Amino acid sequence: MNPLQALQGCGQSVWLDYIRRSLLTSGELARLIEEDGLRGVTSNPAIFEKAITGSTDYVDLLRALAPQYQGAKALYEQVAIRDIQEAADVLRRVYEQTQRRDGYVSLEVSPNLARDTAGTLAEARRLWQQVGRPNVMIKVPATPEGIPAIEQLISEGINVNVTLLFAQEAYEQVVRAYIAGLEKRAAQGGDLRHVASVASFFISRIDTAVDAVLSERLKTATGASERALLKSEKLGLEQLSGKCRAVHFHKWLSPAL
Repeated sequence: MNPLQALQGCGQSVWLDYIRRSLLTSGELARLIEEDGLRGVTSNPAIFEKAITGSTDYVDLLRALAPQYQGAKALYEQVAIRDIQEAADVLRRVYEQTQRRDGYVSLEVSPNLARDTAGTLAEARRLWQQVGRPNVMIKVPATPEGIPAIEQLISEGINVNVTLLFAQEAYEQVVRAYIAGLEKRAAQGGDLRHVASVASFFISRIDTAVDAVLSERLKTATGASERALLKSEKLGLEQLSGKCRAVHFHKWLSPAL
């Protein structure tokens, strides 16, 4: 069995932290789902920037759309939303087969709103409406200002992918916000079965931190055996990083209802 598909037997789902136009038009996304057991896709402005500036996928589209839009942000959103919609449509079968457990595509609110609760809420609601797919998640950072936005969005039935989690305390705050959002939605008579949320931990951040510790210890190591062990660990970490540069660990905030 394909080792990526075998992960499903361990209760793990592989989500791809990458998107670009050719991934959709070439049928590659569909192939990854069928052959490698891909279960979701995430995106962010940096990923779209690399896709747009590092390929010719968007040249004709940008030329056609540019006269209609005032400013780069509006043009970016039009391009990004179209790709997110099409990716969500490809993953819709996974969404239905897994009973809403997987099959999501994430779109991020502007990083400039990380310290703006009201701005985050407004943009998240707008993006949710414009994408118009049940299997989309809006990415919201777990900043102090993002926490109340997460609670409110969940209460409104908007799926949230929580990002920028770097401490256990922040994760605990996210869990409380998620539960409070569900409670508020239930009190209002809302349907909880269609609300999904994950907390995203960046493995690459841990990788970078551990690599720095190993590098410092190598500078002070005196014994040959210690140096050999540290070099071996550092090499293994670098090899893993090379294969998993954009890996996230997604923690579901609750079982599927």
